[in-house]
Amino acid sequence: MGSFCIQIVEGNPHLRSLLGWHLQQSGYTVCQAADIHQARDVFQQRQPSLVILDSELPGGNGIEFCHWLHQQQQPLVLMLSARTTEADIVEGLRAGADDYLTKPFGMQEFLARVEALARRRQTVAPPVSLEYGDLKIDLVHRRVRFKGDLIDLTPQEFSLLYVLAQAGGAPLSRLELLRRAWPDEIDNPRTVDTHVLSLRKKVETDPRQPNLIQTVRNVGYRLNLEILTMAQGQTLDYPDHQKAMVRSAQRLAIGERGHR
Repeated sequence: MGSFCIQIVEGNPHLRSLLGWHLQQSGYTVCQAADIHQARDVFQQRQPSLVILDSELPGGNGIEFCHWLHQQQQPLVLMLSARTTEADIVEGLRAGADDYLTKPFGMQEFLARVEALARRRQTVAPPVSLEYGDLKIDLVHRRVRFKGDLIDLTPQEFSLLYVLAQAGGAPLSRLELLRRAWPDEIDNPRTVDTHVLSLRKKVETDPRQPNLIQTVRNVGYRLNLEILTMAQGQTLDYPDHQKAMVRSAQRLAIGERGHR
């Protein structure tokens, strides 16, 4: 299991060392971090397959860091927490955790959950890119090509475009975009408008009449995947739970022209 790297992000040094020792004894490669700032640096250097994440950390919130992780290489996440209510567990899972283990816990249960997640990663490879027609988003090198051209995007613009693409054409509110694209930033949701305007100037034929990044009235923004795939004769098969949402967004976006 030496190629399966596990990052432990835990503020308690004794527990962090104990978990690391048991994981190494079980044959895993282990890297550690004591707070969110250190965790981000270690993650980008080591690119672990699994992150053991404490929900409450020095320097920030583990839930927000979980959102940040899923803007990267989408590692598996096992969240550890002293919070035991159903609402807390649901919050952690909705933030992107693949499993949730409440403290205190037994070491055998912890190792069994890690083993189960490791088996999952062996059968499900993480995505390395998103492609919709002429739009290609490289998640490894954080590069975007549109109609064959490399688009020079800022980190904020890349994150925004990736979140919109990941939503599969569904509309996202400004607050949701802010939370998903830049979870560590505390800012006004209207800041999203500034980044959208900047991104449109780089990918739209006419930024004043945008067709790719659409405004959805009273909601926020969506990525118009139909226009991308139709250009190559492709069709989109939306999941059932998204079909009605996307149809509604299409109608609202069309009605919003001239009010962007």
